[in-house]
Amino acid sequence: MKRIYRNIIAVAFAIAAIGCSDETLLDKVPYSSVAETMAFDSPESIKLSVNGMYEAAAIGTFAGAGGRGYVWGAAHIQQNDCRGEDVVNTASFYQVTYLSTYDATTANNMYYWHDGYNLINKANIVIEGVTEAMAEGIISEAEGKDIIGQARFLRAITHFELNVQMARPYNHTSDASHLGIILRENAINSEESLEEAEAHGARSTVREVYEHVLADLDYAEENITNTSLIYASSNAAVAFKTRVYLHMRAWDDVIEEANKIENSYTLTSSPSGVFDDNHGNSESIFSINQTAISNGGVNGALGSQYGRRLLVAISPIIWNNEGWLIDDKRRAYGEETDLVREVEGSLYTNKYRDHSTYSDLSPVLRHAEVKLNLAEALARSTTQQDLTRAIETLNEVRDRALADPATQSYTSADLTSAQEVVEAIILERRIEFLMEGKRWQDIHRLQGDDLAPIDGIPAKVANGVPAPDLYDAASGVMPPLGASAIPYDDYRFIWPIPLSETSVNPMVEGQQNPGY
Repeated sequence: MKRIYRNIIAVAFAIAAIGCSDETLLDKVPYSSVAETMAFDSPESIKLSVNGMYEAAAIGTFAGAGGRGYVWGAAHIQQNDCRGEDVVNTASFYQVTYLSTYDATTANNMYYWHDGYNLINKANIVIEGVTEAMAEGIISEAEGKDIIGQARFLRAITHFELNVQMARPYNHTSDASHLGIILRENAINSEESLEEAEAHGARSTVREVYEHVLADLDYAEENITNTSLIYASSNAAVAFKTRVYLHMRAWDDVIEEANKIENSYTLTSSPSGVFDDNHGNSESIFSINQTAISNGGVNGALGSQYGRRLLVAISPIIWNNEGWLIDDKRRAYGEETDLVREVEGSLYTNKYRDHSTYSDLSPVLRHAEVKLNLAEALARSTTQQDLTRAIETLNEVRDRALADPATQSYTSADLTSAQEVVEAIILERRIEFLMEGKRWQDIHRLQGDDLAPIDGIPAKVANGVPAPDLYDAASGVMPPLGASAIPYDDYRFIWPIPLSETSVNPMVEGQQNPGY
């Protein structure tokens, strides 16, 4: 095994010496132990290395042929959408994910893992390189800590995201002692670091993963000074903590974090406002940059897959949900700024509107999510429960989409218990974040929930373009379900650790998710 790693690092430095792209190397080695070189000998080279880290988050690589947006760009949204029931895979492109027929060699989940650990490693290289640059006086301490905070933010959210895909939920065991993913907190950029990684390549517990994630986010909150939307900010770290604590069912912590940034953002007046101006609206907290020259391409970009190619449709399951008011503005289609698009009678999202150069940002965090996280925690908390404020916070998101908020807004007479409030919030999340890659997060964390339980992966409409007559919002009738539900105790509920990892990492050979 040591000889294998030595060959990997030799190849890595040979590639670096001749100036080849990362993709050449990354197609040959396990991504959780990939070696890279990045420069930190001047402010300019540091900036390039940081931008390379964000590029890895936005684009990734796929079979050496360019990236499709793993792990935080377009593919993040598409894979998370297709794991849930509120979209329909119209062709064969996302069929493996949609129908849960993946295995340890399947490309989509394999590159999720590969590109995730590639990003984590780049973040670790930035952390170590900038730490040395600060010590040598190349950049100031404040500048260095800002960059390290951004790197730790990306490391944190990526560890978290991989854990949600490859491990059971936090509450699967009473103390979260079940297997999570591999934690990587040191750069792998030399033979020695590869050997160290080999010696510490086992999976951590889910509790350990979450503790590491929160420590990184705490550092990011305290040290990042950047305020740009497409780079991590202190507020983004706070916002993401509300998501992490929601998964941990740490309701009081969700409330504490959400209150920190309650007045830092405002919801757009219209539900389409975020997508009318996804670079400069008042609601977005953190988005992944996509440009005409840097995007997921024809086989990945949101404007391509969801727009021009129409490979994922809105499911009649959510469209016909009787809790989604028939005159809700988020149902509208026909106008350029509507959130829904009708094509030959079937319905698709219109959130991503650049179908030619694919420059729509990939949304990761926006204020609407933080508000709904807060509302749910307020309804659930045993020490801070406030159903009135929970309903008011829910209404802040929902009311802007209502035809007549004066008569349609929720009241305490409509929602009389914590369970009813939470159920309304979960439905609101499905509507508000439709086609934004958030449904799987809720499916994952609500397994065995006491108020709004989900058992496994819900049944779905059959793979293929939904027939126009399946869309019947006025009826509230569930459409035919051609893809059966998968129970929580089925091995397919979570993705496997890729064979490309287990075949070279002896520490995880016996730690594969059962069933694969």
